[in-house]
Amino acid sequence: MDRRERVAHALLEAHGRTFADEAGIRLKDTPQPLYRLLVLSHLLSARIRGSLALATARALHEAGLRDPRRMARSPRRDRVEALGRGGYRRYDERTATQLGDAAALLNERWGGDLRRLRREADGDPPELRRLLRQFPGIGPAGADIFLREAQEVWPELVPYLDAKALQGAERLNLPVEPERLAALAGNTGTAVLAAALVRAAVDRKVAEDTLRRTG
Repeated sequence: MDRRERVAHALLEAHGRTFADEAGIRLKDTPQPLYRLLVLSHLLSARIRGSLALATARALHEAGLRDPRRMARSPRRDRVEALGRGGYRRYDERTATQLGDAAALLNERWGGDLRRLRREADGDPPELRRLLRQFPGIGPAGADIFLREAQEVWPELVPYLDAKALQGAERLNLPVEPERLAALAGNTGTAVLAAALVRAAVDRKVAEDTLRRTG
């Protein structure tokens, strides 16, 4: 194992878990998990601690707001309360509105099924990114989060390593060319590696610990 492989192995061993998995989403290419990933991407893209975004995604699920039809039909106050229970209070009023509007758009244009959005884009990552940004609350960061995680079930996206993941690679002195970097994921998968690299980008301690354990 060369140095880069050792670093990647150490990173994956300690931090190799997708954000979807951490939020309790068993990601599959089916409507409900994909929708929950869209909501999680929305929450994670705000200027708020990732742990709060993950807790809030779980709170929305526990409140029954786990598919776009239920989300769109829910009273706004129910969304605000679920966001508050997750600790997402700073943006709760605006986010509650955005979640309702985004769910309505998904229902009206794609029948509540993000796989139809995928088909409309013909699997093209830039077009997917453009379409995702039409959802209220999903900006460039949110679209990147969704695609970074969705590559686990949408193989045409591989390797999707956005600027934040590449920032983590640079901090760990790993290659920043997506194909070379993806090769270090091995059987773990690029989505898992991408999530671990993001953790190294946003938390210097993750990078420092990884490098320390690899000498």
